[in-house]
Amino acid sequence: MSRILTQVKAAKSKKITNQMRQVAKDEGLDVEYVRSAVESGKMVIAYSRNSKAHPVAIGGGTRTKVNANLGTSKDNASVELELEKLKVAVHAGADTVMDLSTGGNLDEIRRAIIKNSTVPVGSVPIYQTVKETVDKGQKYYEFSPDALFADIEKHAADGISFVTVHCGVTKRSLGQLKEQGRVLGIVSRGGAFLARYIEETGKENPLYEQFDRLLDIAKKYDLTLSLGDGLRPGCIADATDRAQIEELLILGELRKIALDAGVQVMIEGPGHIPLNQIQENIRLQKSVCEGAPFYVLGPIVTDIAPGFDHITSAIGGALAAFYGADFLCYVTPSEHIRLPDVQDVAEGVIAARVAAHAADVAKGLKNAREIDRKISEARANFDWDTQKRLSILPSKFEHLRSSSKPKDSRFCTMCGEFCAIRIFHKRE
Repeated sequence: MSRILTQVKAAKSKKITNQMRQVAKDEGLDVEYVRSAVESGKMVIAYSRNSKAHPVAIGGGTRTKVNANLGTSKDNASVELELEKLKVAVHAGADTVMDLSTGGNLDEIRRAIIKNSTVPVGSVPIYQTVKETVDKGQKYYEFSPDALFADIEKHAADGISFVTVHCGVTKRSLGQLKEQGRVLGIVSRGGAFLARYIEETGKENPLYEQFDRLLDIAKKYDLTLSLGDGLRPGCIADATDRAQIEELLILGELRKIALDAGVQVMIEGPGHIPLNQIQENIRLQKSVCEGAPFYVLGPIVTDIAPGFDHITSAIGGALAAFYGADFLCYVTPSEHIRLPDVQDVAEGVIAARVAAHAADVAKGLKNAREIDRKISEARANFDWDTQKRLSILPSKFEHLRSSSKPKDSRFCTMCGEFCAIRIFHKRE
């Protein structure tokens, strides 16, 4: 077992790591504040000793971060396409990416993404375990717990920075799900795999039952555990039910065990939630998990908009981040319909970034408000170059500006000579 200090163990020993110094610089924070936040578990630093990715702080009052999901399926297993998605996601401003591949050579795909990524990469190791179980001619629930733990360690050794592990899908939480019933049941792939494993074998979830084994791997590589919401609601009708809350309570218990062992932990959250339940969901998670970073998928606030779920999730994400969520997983226009393409990835990242920034402005983060003020000052001065530079995606700004030629280059083609700013400031 490696004796290298994890971020949490270093923080508890009052030691400042290089990663703490880097994220303190990036976020404009005092490094002692960062150390203290890591020690308390209110902040994690996503990084890997085995990759070149720049460390990223999540939680603890830092800028709201955005994750972009990548990954193949059986129907489309192109490594080249995933690398193009990676390039687009990073260009659009994703803070992290996750490889959710289920088709093709998963080792090759994951290692290519890690090699080419400048941001931390996450994964869901059970996807590989189940795929390789099926490839051997077995049922997907016939996977070996030993194979699952071996895959977790392999991912960490390859340079994965954080892994989603659905430790809260247990006999206890599934009992709540069966008792109440749901419209959509389980929509998490990892959650569904583990639920069927429990049902078919009669055994407990190995990630829960052998949590110490998981912690040993995490400590060895300083791997951040993202405790997954395998029972997250997949539609508005299932939001904030007993199964979801039971799983959250279990994750809260495991979060404390992990932090005491020196392992960084995030908590994953729903999912599909109506607007009026978002604040309470965030408050409940922060209370149960003692301020641990909260990683939410969206949340999607209505089920009627397939093809536009980057918008429904941005609405929910802005509210969630304002109320205290720390990490937004993007949702693309293809959600619920197909595997995202390159354009979907770009649109999903930008929508999530707009939501994250809007929340940061509302929360009063200094840097967020400064950027808004500077771009507004540039707009008042008809300084198009500065507006482009400060915009969320300068290439989009440039495309729109160059595609429409105003008669007077100081203005745009919306108002032209009747520009309200020009008239008010008497700029003839």
